[in-house]
Amino acid sequence: MQEDMNQTSYPRIYVEKTLAVIKPDAIHAAEEIEDVIRKSGFIILQKLQLSPGQCCDFYADLYGMPLFPSLTAFMSSGPIIAMTLARDDAIGHWKSIMGPANVTKARETHPGCLRAKYGSSQLKNALHGSASFHAAEKEIKFMFSNSLIEPFPTWEATEEYLSRYINPTLVRGLTELCKQKPLNPRIWLADWLINNDPNQPRIYDGDIVEEKECQEIND
Repeated sequence: MQEDMNQTSYPRIYVEKTLAVIKPDAIHAAEEIEDVIRKSGFIILQKLQLSPGQCCDFYADLYGMPLFPSLTAFMSSGPIIAMTLARDDAIGHWKSIMGPANVTKARETHPGCLRAKYGSSQLKNALHGSASFHAAEKEIKFMFSNSLIEPFPTWEATEEYLSRYINPTLVRGLTELCKQKPLNPRIWLADWLINNDPNQPRIYDGDIVEEKECQEIND
């Protein structure tokens, strides 16, 4: 009985995050861009508006390069919105939605991307996105200093999680589905998975357990 009541510790699957920035030249379309972001499967975890000083600090790595003065002047010229986005393959997917950094190339090769629609030049290209996982970690930490950037799991770790914790429950549910043959199998399976989620705490009725133990002792 004691073994049954011990709670199993289940690992978590981490979702990739990336930083997205709506630059001053596209701020007028912020609502439209955020709508595209949500419809693309992203969750907007955090959002803030940057100050000119933060913009300069954000691009501090480019200090001394020819584009630094014009870039920081442009980025400080108006409101900017920074967001932490989350979904599977967040970095790569956000890059594909933005399109190439060069607006001319974006219009030629990816006419449906956001930079082709809202950008006007290589400098004023509407949006920013993290280039890599390490860049996302650094940029999100800069923008949202209290953020916890979780380590991205390896493919092997994800496979192990699925085989140990997801697949067994799913197989049980599908087996019961075949036995029950409900009229609406999708709704039935969804309800079954909710009721049989292994991550949910298990509730034990102490009175029933004690009564059963007493019966066993009397027998």
